[in-house]
Amino acid sequence: MINSIIFILLWIAAIAFFTWNVKKISRNIKLGKDVDIKDNKKKRWGLVMKVAVGQSKMFGLPISGILHVFVYAGFILVNIEMLEVMVDGVAGTHRALADIFGFLYPIAISAFEFFALLVIIGCVVFLIRRNILRLDRFWKPEMKWWPRLDANIILITEVVLMFSIFFMNASDYILQTRGVEHYKEVGSFFLSSFFVPMLQNLPSETLHIIERTCWWLHIVGIMVFLNYIPYSKHFHVFLSFVNVFYSKLAPAGKVDNMPSITKEVKSMLTGEEPPMEEEGEEVSFGASDVKQLTWKHLMDSYTCTECGRCTRVCPANITGKKLSPRKLIMDVRDRLEVTGKNIDKHGKDYVDDKSLFEYITNEELWACTTCNACTNACPVNIDHVSLILELRRYIVMEQAASPGELNAIFNNIENNGAPWQFSQDDRMLWADELYINEK
Repeated sequence: MINSIIFILLWIAAIAFFTWNVKKISRNIKLGKDVDIKDNKKKRWGLVMKVAVGQSKMFGLPISGILHVFVYAGFILVNIEMLEVMVDGVAGTHRALADIFGFLYPIAISAFEFFALLVIIGCVVFLIRRNILRLDRFWKPEMKWWPRLDANIILITEVVLMFSIFFMNASDYILQTRGVEHYKEVGSFFLSSFFVPMLQNLPSETLHIIERTCWWLHIVGIMVFLNYIPYSKHFHVFLSFVNVFYSKLAPAGKVDNMPSITKEVKSMLTGEEPPMEEEGEEVSFGASDVKQLTWKHLMDSYTCTECGRCTRVCPANITGKKLSPRKLIMDVRDRLEVTGKNIDKHGKDYVDDKSLFEYITNEELWACTTCNACTNACPVNIDHVSLILELRRYIVMEQAASPGELNAIFNNIENNGAPWQFSQDDRMLWADELYINEK
């Protein structure tokens, strides 16, 4: 009874703390400007099934794609066993589902062990790729101590949790064969049976400690993992499905007009006065801080997996420029976290006189070619380019600080109606020697 009470209280505390953290993240995302994304739900659900559930974009890099499926699918399937653990923890029973499933029970648990092995294989290979082979995309300048440590913590934790299942099942089986009270006979399980020889000669009291320790380690590990996720890049485990649902359906290169500019242009063409803005609403062009971005941009920042596939294909980064699309998304998340903490401490109207430009330099922004290679490579459909364009718009239209080359183009468009430095009357001079008018 005491164990059941402790079990229930731990789960209540874990779920309550997780809910509290999720509400803070949801509040932070809602700090962004509203944007209406409700079109074509059928296509959106199709994307969720293909990209988020089916992991289709992960296979752009086949090895890591397959390994990620091992970890992703394996971890989910292994934790179906949590249903039985929950019943046992609350009711104080042991292997409560064994009687229900009968001869299928050992087969089911053996299948879960197989998926646990896949998780271990995937995590070990990922650890080797990150820390021994040191793949370039995991050692970029933005991947400093915390992003690097964060990934390793999760991978090592998953390995420990999966091994705890094998040791728990192996010690459980031995205790069954010895007729120890509370351990009903349900048979052996395929993979954990290989661990039996190393435990076979231990006394029953020690085996009981091992079995209970592994059981509680798995439970507490899941609780800790659940509450670690909101502080980690692994929050994409939850948000990736939502983020993919709200993906940009238009062609990647399509640039959305700014409503404020559209109003002014329509006013110039029609001669009508533009509609008045709502009282207290400040008109701004582009974005300098997180509150001027849309909620979708902010959701993108929390969904980023820090996998580096975007930076890996970025032509600017490949040629040695400072731009890293992954860093930009991480910078938005870092700035949003600071903004959220300021709200918690000082209230929602607090202004700290800082902006995204404290994190992101003009050099990074203007290095982007808007080719959308990053957006196409992202496994969770983050739209990096639209973020870059919003920050560029602010630089050009609010600060009038665009690069000299662009200023020349702007002047030519204004004066000549084209980006080139010659008048409209001279546009066809290039064809004079082609004799295209002669018969």
